[in-house]
Amino acid sequence: MIVYHTSKVDVENPDVKHSRNNLDFGRGFYVTKLKQQALKYAEKFILRNQRAVLNTYDLSDDWKKSKVKIFDSYNEEWLDFIIANRKGLKVEKFDAVEGGVANDKIFRTLELYFNGDITKADALKQLRFEKINHQICFLSQEVIDNCLTFISSEDL
Repeated sequence: MIVYHTSKVDVENPDVKHSRNNLDFGRGFYVTKLKQQALKYAEKFILRNQRAVLNTYDLSDDWKKSKVKIFDSYNEEWLDFIIANRKGLKVEKFDAVEGGVANDKIFRTLELYFNGDITKADALKQLRFEKINHQICFLSQEVIDNCLTFISSEDL
């Protein structure tokens, strides 16, 4: 499967150590199978007059042989996992996690929930109307090294 990672730099040798803390699925290396989503993400760099690079990789099916968590929808389990990671709480350890992105629109719903302005049930109702997007977060360097092969970098 072809996957993409948008950055300000070429990323020929991805790793988990250059990630920020408290992201959706934890500190790791994030990719998407949706090229349009990766290109859309590049807009934030371009708007800041920064370099935007689309890095392309081949992802071997072997990554699913590791300890993987897959979220098929924006559900209560996904919401709890995102919240725990964003708050820096302990979560079950996985080698990789796949599921929807808590994008800006979704994050507004999460903020309302965090602040106690809406209930979890209300947050989940609102999230059901969102088109699911896609991300895979590799939390294990071993999975990256064994399953992700760099193909190319393209300045956008």
